[in-house]
Parts: sequence; structure tokens; C-alpha cells
Amino acid sequence: MFPFYFSFDMAIITGSCLWSLALYLAFASLREKVINGLERWFNFAEQYLYTSEEEFERTRKGRESQNAFLASLMSIIPFFIFGILTNYLVQISFGKSWDISMGILGAIACGVYALGRQDSQGREE
Repeated sequence: MFPFYFSFDMAIITGSCLWSLALYLAFASLREKVINGLERWFNFAEQYLYTSEEEFERTRKGRESQNAFLASLMSIIPFFIFGILTNYLVQISFGKSWDISMGILGAIACGVYALGRQDSQGREE
């Protein structure tokens, strides 16, 4: 059907996704900063789309909710990029057979760390 052929290595995709999940869980403060920065940028950029001030204020609650959702979705992208780089470094260091294994270990370790961090924050409050 196509004159060219795309080859996808599922081990690379799986390992990259596992590492991006691990990094997303481990760096919660960075994740919140990225989400807040994207949300502020979306709100700032959207205000120039409205010509009347009353229309802008009338739809503020819905737009800010939508921008918070979009910022949360878009915050995955930098962690996915760093997950790809981390998976590549694991491939170089340990070999291709360790992709998924190290990704699973990293995701479990970072998940346990995130649970412990949330528990300690809950006890402080």
C-alpha cells in the first residue's frame, strides 16, 4: 500500500513508556511546575482570542478548567522525551535485552517512592 515500510520495535516503545512513567512519578515537584506553567501559558494565550471583556469573563470558569485538563495532558510530553533518552542510555549501558526489565524496575521503585512521599506529606499536614 505504501512505497515505504515503517518498522516499530515494541521493546523500545515499551521501555520508553515505562521510563517516562517512572520519571513522571519520581519528579512530582517538577511535574507540578510544568503543569502550572502550561496552564498559565494557555490562559495567557487564550485571552487574546476574545474581543469583548464580558464574554471573556463569562466563559472564564469553563476555559480555565479546560486549560487545566490540557496542561495536565501536555505535561506528559517532556517526561516521554526524557523516558526515551533514559531507555536509550539503558540500551547502551546494559544491552538491548534489559530495556523492559529496567523500565519495570524503575517504574516500581518510583511508584513506591511516590507513595512514600505522599504518605509523609499526609502525616505532616
